[in-house]
Amino acid sequence: MKYGLELQNNIFPPWRLSYVAYDVLKQELKSRQLDHGWTEQDEHDFVHLLDNELTKVYDFINAKLSEIDARILYCERTIQTLQHNPTMQTDASYQIMDEALTEILFDVNDLSRFTRVNFIAIQKILKKHDRWTGLDLKQAYVDKLRDKPLDNQRFDVAIVYISALHDICRTRGGKKRAPGEGVNANGDQNAFERATAKYWIHPDNITEVKAIIMLHLPVLIFNRNKKWEPEDSAISSVYVDNDNFDLYQGRLQRDEGAEAIRLRWYGPYDTKSVFVERKTHHAAWLDGASVKDRFRINEGRVNPFLEGSYTADQIAQELRSQGQDPSTVDDVHFIANGVQTSFREKQLRPTLRVFYNRTAFQLPDDQKLRISLDTNLTFIREDHLDGVRRREKDNWRRKDVDIDPPFSYLPEDEILRFPYAVLETKLQTHLGQEPPAWLTSLVESHLVHEVPRFSKYLHGACHFYRERLPLLPWWLSELNVDIRKPRNENTGLTRSRSFKPLIDGRYRRAMIEEKERANQIAVVRRGSQRQQEPQRLAVVSEETSSSIARPLSSSETLTRTSPPTPAPTSKDPLRKRLLDDDKDTPPAWQPVRNSVVAIGVPVDEKQNNAASSAAAAAGDNSSNDKQRKKFKVPFMWNNMLSDGQPNERQKVKVRVEPKVFFANERTFISWLQFCALLLTVALSLLNFGDNTSRIIGGIFIGLAAAVAIYALYRFEKRAWMINRRVDGRYDDLWGPAVLCTLLVGALIVNFYLRFH
Repeated sequence: MKYGLELQNNIFPPWRLSYVAYDVLKQELKSRQLDHGWTEQDEHDFVHLLDNELTKVYDFINAKLSEIDARILYCERTIQTLQHNPTMQTDASYQIMDEALTEILFDVNDLSRFTRVNFIAIQKILKKHDRWTGLDLKQAYVDKLRDKPLDNQRFDVAIVYISALHDICRTRGGKKRAPGEGVNANGDQNAFERATAKYWIHPDNITEVKAIIMLHLPVLIFNRNKKWEPEDSAISSVYVDNDNFDLYQGRLQRDEGAEAIRLRWYGPYDTKSVFVERKTHHAAWLDGASVKDRFRINEGRVNPFLEGSYTADQIAQELRSQGQDPSTVDDVHFIANGVQTSFREKQLRPTLRVFYNRTAFQLPDDQKLRISLDTNLTFIREDHLDGVRRREKDNWRRKDVDIDPPFSYLPEDEILRFPYAVLETKLQTHLGQEPPAWLTSLVESHLVHEVPRFSKYLHGACHFYRERLPLLPWWLSELNVDIRKPRNENTGLTRSRSFKPLIDGRYRRAMIEEKERANQIAVVRRGSQRQQEPQRLAVVSEETSSSIARPLSSSETLTRTSPPTPAPTSKDPLRKRLLDDDKDTPPAWQPVRNSVVAIGVPVDEKQNNAASSAAAAAGDNSSNDKQRKKFKVPFMWNNMLSDGQPNERQKVKVRVEPKVFFANERTFISWLQFCALLLTVALSLLNFGDNTSRIIGGIFIGLAAAVAIYALYRFEKRAWMINRRVDGRYDDLWGPAVLCTLLVGALIVNFYLRFH
């Protein structure tokens, strides 16, 4: 599709006149070029016309942002009035403000699309101009685009404030938080087992994804004592490795005990605190769990710490003098000592810097579900491996790089700008937590593209140091695929014909009413469980005491004969899937050789939808099966249901690489080669032997024909299993054994006839 038609399809009708006049610019460019060739006056007129269009778009965005800020400020003052007047705090009042905030959020999303579409339109017309005229206006126009930026990062502040106000309305001023929210207030986030999934998001969908998540989870603000600013979302990390890239290879191959060590700071470059972090991989099949350790260190002490002059003992002594808890001091001493040991033994040094802006979504003081969205992902070299000095020899990071993407002042060979945003979901698994229905709908929608085990450091390292690495990550082929998918009508944020907001094809009020009904049902179920709990305790006390037995009621008898199913442990088969077991790693997720990088193919959406429908329709008529039919649980969250029974294994959208089909063909060709060799021997015996040789030749011909037919059968069966993503055995248990038996039998017959 030509971009002119694509632009017309993406226009928001109320703002039609404010878009870039792409067709006018294109016609002006084409008509002048065909009429008399391109002259200096034509160039001046075209640039003037393009400047007017850019100014028109930029002024419209600023006006809309000012309007949005004013509406947010009005909502904030109204909500503050409600909070300070108990008599006005009614559900209807908060509902009205919630509707107003939803309208503002949709306007922010529409304005984000407007900005993105016009930015691409200007890029397209500049590219067309340079191709038709032979000039380089695109490069010269960069400064004007910097003065009048058309980027979506300007909307982050509005989204954060809308999220905070929406959470107040959702909880009715914090008084009606749903049951189960607000627990684990001070828990260690690294102490939990989490099912982690990672996705790529196209820039066209970033703001929409943020808005969808924000409707269910508030934006997590780490420092509530200051006004939120865009620089608060900046995260910078310096990863270390040696000249052989041992840490890279260990993490890519998921070796037992593989480490990843980085130095991370939040916010501006001149921050005083730096976190030393270490991730250690332990295989789930060894009953281990990957851990993430970190401790805080003053920025001025980082260089002495890496050199070893500022030891772990000194760090521990300082913490004790500050009155820190002894257990915390011991943990920090253990981590610091381990990091210094790795630096000394593996000769580690700063290698790569990773920068991004992170928006985290999480309920306050509740760690059951956390979602993070990283934008402006940028990789910057920190090493001296090619002889170019990028940082001072004794300093742990470059001083010429701040937190100002897109870092246009850096040479292009020292920077890599990642084209997508990265979405990461973390779901607690040790409590049997299941994904909410809205999150399941989001990760299966057209807005995201799943990339399991994506690693920022591995991706940046393989780009800058590819010639030094024997293995490359599997997801490199995904960069050659357009991750945008056709839009689903009833998924995401849309507008009705009356321009009213629709969320997943429904009005906001209908969603809230459905959620309230679900909460009421949950309260009723919890109430019935509380009523049964004293009876269950009475039965237990009767069984364990030595008092005189008493007759049991019917409810107590039922409680005794049907004990509660114990919680799943990490040794259960389904739990191993959640712990990212290396034994169950799909072949498509394995590292690839540097010389050959597999190229991905698009997934057949119809086939996936059919598989999902078939999986959802399976089962009996119980309540759990009805819940299963409502939404499909993703593969990485395959969990235990509320009744304690294992959930049926669900279909997962896995991209089938071409190398899988080629492997099947290579196996088939190997069998045919053996058949051809056997047939050659048989023909030689038939044509140049005596009667005994002819008999043996006939046996060998029959054996070759049987093996060829069997090889064809196995080839077709494996191809059928691959195309339908059947989860079964792909190896051949009996074929090689039967082949060897027949071959040995033929040789025995040959020896018998010859010696007889």
